[in-house]
Amino acid sequence: MIIADRKPINEILYMIKDCKKILILGCKGCVTVCNVGGSKEVGILASLLKIARKTGGDTIIVEERTLERQCDPEYVETVKDIINEYDAVISMACGVGPQFLSEMYPDRRIYPGVNTTSFGGAVRHGVWAERCAGCGTCVIHMFDGMCPVARCSKSLLNGPCGGSSKGKCEISNDVDCIWDKIVRKKMEQGRLDDLLVVKEAKNWQTARDGGPRTSIREDIAE
Repeated sequence: MIIADRKPINEILYMIKDCKKILILGCKGCVTVCNVGGSKEVGILASLLKIARKTGGDTIIVEERTLERQCDPEYVETVKDIINEYDAVISMACGVGPQFLSEMYPDRRIYPGVNTTSFGGAVRHGVWAERCAGCGTCVIHMFDGMCPVARCSKSLLNGPCGGSSKGKCEISNDVDCIWDKIVRKKMEQGRLDDLLVVKEAKNWQTARDGGPRTSIREDIAE
């Protein structure tokens, strides 16, 4: 899933400082799962904005709606009849949401309400951790299902580096060295020799290094 954090309230207030009527659009996708951009969080943000404006001696009209997804044009299109009523729209979806909204409604002011951080999942209640860098050609089969691109601070494919100590990364004792985990798992399974096999260099053209990416399913593409 895509992991995100809500932007600081002061940053959002600055974005809409000249607006009198705004629409907050939530998303029922990933940001709902990580408790950042679902209908509940949309309601909380709406209340915070109203209170902040009132405290500053001003008022604002804030209306709320939560879409099924903001990464799909058919759902983004559902607000076409109302979007012109607002000075601006705050998207509580990941970074894809405000871009889809901006492309479909180019004459509207669209602002992001969250900071998209990573791809990952819940490691315990209320805690989400990065697990994937979306680098295109997945190579985690070489590392027993663990991703050094996303989980090594240096994205090393031939670690561990000299900064690793006692299973921790040199950047912080709170950060596990993923290469320590990879090596230990190989040792436990008696397959340490796997790491001695010379492998072809990873094709980084399938990552962002090759430019913006498009995935096409020829069997269903129109």
